[in-house]
Amino acid sequence: MNHVDKPVSFDPDALRRKVSEISVAAPGETQDAGKTVDLNPLARRIATQFSVDTYSPSMIIGLLRLLEFGALLALGYSIHALYVSSMGLPFLYLLVIVGGAAIGVLILQLADAYQVPALRSPWRMTPRILAAWALAFGAMALIVFFFKSGEHYSRVWFASWFAAGALYLVIERQVIAYSIRRWARNGTMERRAVIVGGGEPAKELIRALEHQPENDIRICGIFDDRDERRSPAIIAGYPKLGNVAELVEFARLARIDMLIISLPLSAEARILALLKKLWVLPVDIRLAAHSKGLRFRPRSYSQVGSLPMLDIFDKPIADWDNVAKRLFDVFFSVVAILLLWPVMLGAAIAVKLSSPGPVIFKQKRHGFNNEIIEVYKFRSMYTHLADPTAKAAVTKGDPRVTRVGRFLRKSSIDELPQFFNVLKGDLSLVGPRPHAIQAQSNDRKYVDVIESYFARHRVKPGVTGWAQINGWRGEIDHDDKIRFRTEFDLYYIENWSLWLDLKILVLTPFRLLNTENAY
Repeated sequence: MNHVDKPVSFDPDALRRKVSEISVAAPGETQDAGKTVDLNPLARRIATQFSVDTYSPSMIIGLLRLLEFGALLALGYSIHALYVSSMGLPFLYLLVIVGGAAIGVLILQLADAYQVPALRSPWRMTPRILAAWALAFGAMALIVFFFKSGEHYSRVWFASWFAAGALYLVIERQVIAYSIRRWARNGTMERRAVIVGGGEPAKELIRALEHQPENDIRICGIFDDRDERRSPAIIAGYPKLGNVAELVEFARLARIDMLIISLPLSAEARILALLKKLWVLPVDIRLAAHSKGLRFRPRSYSQVGSLPMLDIFDKPIADWDNVAKRLFDVFFSVVAILLLWPVMLGAAIAVKLSSPGPVIFKQKRHGFNNEIIEVYKFRSMYTHLADPTAKAAVTKGDPRVTRVGRFLRKSSIDELPQFFNVLKGDLSLVGPRPHAIQAQSNDRKYVDVIESYFARHRVKPGVTGWAQINGWRGEIDHDDKIRFRTEFDLYYIENWSLWLDLKILVLTPFRLLNTENAY
């Protein structure tokens, strides 16, 4: 008798909630998520090979859209200057040139001309590209006709712009196709992935990925907690580089973009245990779902080629969001330095006169992806009593703090040099506050107090943050204080937007007036 398997339904949102609920609570057992472990020599050597940043396809495609918009606009303007008038660009011409370039890029987008397979096959896409550019000109002609303004434009200019734009697009797409092939060979444009889980499911997944046309996934290795009886050392030609605890360290040393969990969806308990350790990483976490008989909720999955992947966690503030946040940081940091330089100069003079030692105190702290960064502050302690490790937190009336330092700390003026950390790229203006490497609560490191602590490091730390404007600043003398700060930090990461950054930035000076816990 034929047996037909019933489709399996899987809810990534429910699994994600379970991970979050477990991880923000006090750990009931010892976890190694985020803690440093030693890699074996092979894993360390491979991680070093992948330590250089790559550019994601979405970034490349976004830049290409900007390039084509700018080039088509420049062609329209140049032909006008050469043929119509070199004395300036009338507003009506400017309107058509900007609108035409924008409509052209929009129709190319609608024609799927910005997909990676299309960029790799320029000759096959040439008719579609030319048709999209012609449709854009048809749309412009209709707009000009309905506004009865055709007599204001040169027909020779209009036709010349169309011909020049078509020629440019054809030639440029050939250059882009050659560049993409070269970038794919040298690893500039790829998504680096690690397979989590070995055995036959991993082998099937790797074979399916390798058979995907125009695949941009680079498999960097396999990690599995099981021994060689159930998970061989070599799977489909790829080495097993260690266990899941070692994967966390490997993903931080290498520039990994994606973790693909290759386990049956029925093994929810094991998947949940893996996610509790892996979600602290700033990577996309996907669950392979290429088996037959699966039923998905809409928008719960994405595809790698034609392979469905369940979206468990996304890398926060990625690609163009990251670019926008960086521009935000640089702009407002420069503005702050220009406005506050007299305050910083006065603070530097006061620190120098108050006690011997350097003006700037530098401290090692955790940065993005658990990297070690050096954060600047105006020195607020006597040099011979300073504690660079911050194992002993500053308390109320602490004798190590100078009289000037006490004022600087209460007013947060001691933090102003961190605007230069932002310009260096170590910090963001807004984000979870960076903590000293050895910072403790009741003689326990923060990661021993709260399991999800290192999930704060999925984004750059900030000069100010959501926790700080909600009252969580100053001394951490109780376990609940670091738990609440982490909860606020994780809320910020999951709900980030430029508007939220701007709100936090605007509210920060007002919330600093509350100096109850700052000393």
